[in-house]
Amino acid sequence: MMENTHSLKTFFVYKCLFTLTFWNHVSLSVENELLTPASYNFSEVVSDQKIESLALMHISRHQSSFDWVVIQNTTESLSLSEITNDNVKKLIDLLSNFKQGSRLQNLTLTNMSVNWDALMDLFQTVWHSSVEYFNVNNVTQLSEIERYVFDYSGTSMKALTVKKILIKDLYFIQDYLYRIFADMNIPDMTIVEAEMIHMLCPSSESPFRYLNFLKNDLTDFLFQKCDNLIHLETLILQGNKFERLSKVSFMTSRMKSLKYLDMSNNLLRHDGADVQCQWAESLTELDLSSNQLADAVFECLPVNIKRLYLQNNQISSVPKGMADLKSLEELNLASNRLADLPECSGFTSLRFLNTEMNSILTPSADFFQSCPRVRELQAGHNPFKCSCELQDFIRLERQSGGKLFGWPAAYVCEYPEGLRGTELKDFHLSELACNTTLLLVTALLLTLVLVAIVAFLCIYLDVPWYVRMTWQWTQTKRRAWHNHPKEQEAVLQFHAFISYSERDSLWVKNELIPNLEKGEGRVQLCQHERNFIPGKSIVENIINCIEKSYKSIFVLSPNFVQSEWCHYELYFAHHKLFSENSNSLILILLEPIPPYVIPARYHKLKALMAKRTYLEWPKERSKHALFWANLRAAISINLPISDENRCGETN
Repeated sequence: MMENTHSLKTFFVYKCLFTLTFWNHVSLSVENELLTPASYNFSEVVSDQKIESLALMHISRHQSSFDWVVIQNTTESLSLSEITNDNVKKLIDLLSNFKQGSRLQNLTLTNMSVNWDALMDLFQTVWHSSVEYFNVNNVTQLSEIERYVFDYSGTSMKALTVKKILIKDLYFIQDYLYRIFADMNIPDMTIVEAEMIHMLCPSSESPFRYLNFLKNDLTDFLFQKCDNLIHLETLILQGNKFERLSKVSFMTSRMKSLKYLDMSNNLLRHDGADVQCQWAESLTELDLSSNQLADAVFECLPVNIKRLYLQNNQISSVPKGMADLKSLEELNLASNRLADLPECSGFTSLRFLNTEMNSILTPSADFFQSCPRVRELQAGHNPFKCSCELQDFIRLERQSGGKLFGWPAAYVCEYPEGLRGTELKDFHLSELACNTTLLLVTALLLTLVLVAIVAFLCIYLDVPWYVRMTWQWTQTKRRAWHNHPKEQEAVLQFHAFISYSERDSLWVKNELIPNLEKGEGRVQLCQHERNFIPGKSIVENIINCIEKSYKSIFVLSPNFVQSEWCHYELYFAHHKLFSENSNSLILILLEPIPPYVIPARYHKLKALMAKRTYLEWPKERSKHALFWANLRAAISINLPISDENRCGETN
């Protein structure tokens, strides 16, 4: 860099772009050029196209002829801000120098506060300049809006963007304002956040290809019966106040070239009450997200649609047979109320489906069978219920080859509570738990085996016999209580009841009874032949005799185990042993009994012989005296009653 001594306010820039600022004058950026206040001539600079870039901003409060300063520098762009009625005339003069053919193509005006006529004059000047892309931000219109004859001819303009317009004049003819913008002969126009309530149909065939009216107050009356938007391809009406989907469809019906329509964030409904819809046949992409649409929306959709966005609505299901969208490739149903994945009978070309953030507990396992062309399914962030049905879906994911988008992080169990937070890939149930047929067959087999085991045990242990005996015991006790309710306890009448086989009766009559009932300390015995009461059942007599006897003597032999009645007597005596917690059984082994001779149902006899001490009848005569002494000692007791009684009689 080299110094120049001409003046303190003179600068020289070598091989770089730099800003030259002159006090109270316009500041320009030049390259490899030496300028002084005295030599500066604005018109010459403009005409020689020495201005590489001009981006102006009002920063001085001094009253001057033209106090703007360059704030950015590019070859084809100019950005100006803080434009008022005081300087707008000078700005118009400045812009009038950029005739068609000049290098300036991009113009941005920010923070404008001007009258209607000044604003229109400025637009008209830009219209006939070299500017192709015109951006206006934060405009405040001060005076009354009046009719303005706008000359649209001979323009280089391609796109206009207007953002945030404040009109202070509340009483004016709407057409004066909207007609200016409706008849603009440019391909692209954007008017956003302007509180615009309407827009007129162009007066003649319009070159509009792109219209963006984001965040305004437009309603269902927009472009109804408008035939002059036949070249329009993209229409963005997001964030307005449209309410009826059928009206929107009729609005597009005359837009022969429309391909993309954004109606998101409106108030759209469709009740489906015999309301016909008529969409542009060219429409292939439609955004209806964030509205109030329910299941009936599928009755009112463009037949040739390829991409459809219905997220954040109130859709609970996709009705079968209602929509026949054979060209549909992408469908977004996220953030609705779906309880299951839709089936694809009406969407034969579907490739991408989004059902995230719905109410899907158990997705259908046959989804990919009904939707064979789907390449990507986004079904995460649903409240999955980890069950057998869900395991079928997980198994399907493994077979799908990675078609589940977001797997596995977005797929987490919500129910049951014990599995909450578990990723579906870590959830497993056994085949038996999930295969109903297999589970039923297994349960049936186990039941049959259990029944067979119980039946075998019942037969082997003679369970029915024990049940019958228990019932007879209970009935006998009940009758005794009913006949003698005041008797709380049984009165003992005998020292012992004798139970024996009839085949062993000779030993009982010739040895047992004589030795116990005769002599000093005679024992009173209860024998069925002399003490059973006629008229009562044998079982009842047995029970009564056992109840009225202090002890029960059982004469055991191979003959005993073959006797049914001996079995009864042993059962009832054993029952008394446990019910009264008494030591009332005396076992006499008359003859040895081989274990294999004892039937299976005599398991109580086996247990008694294994656990209790029994008296064995000795074969040697010399030991008989000791045997009788031991037996008398076992049954010794003083009875409080007379010597002779019958088993069924009481005092």
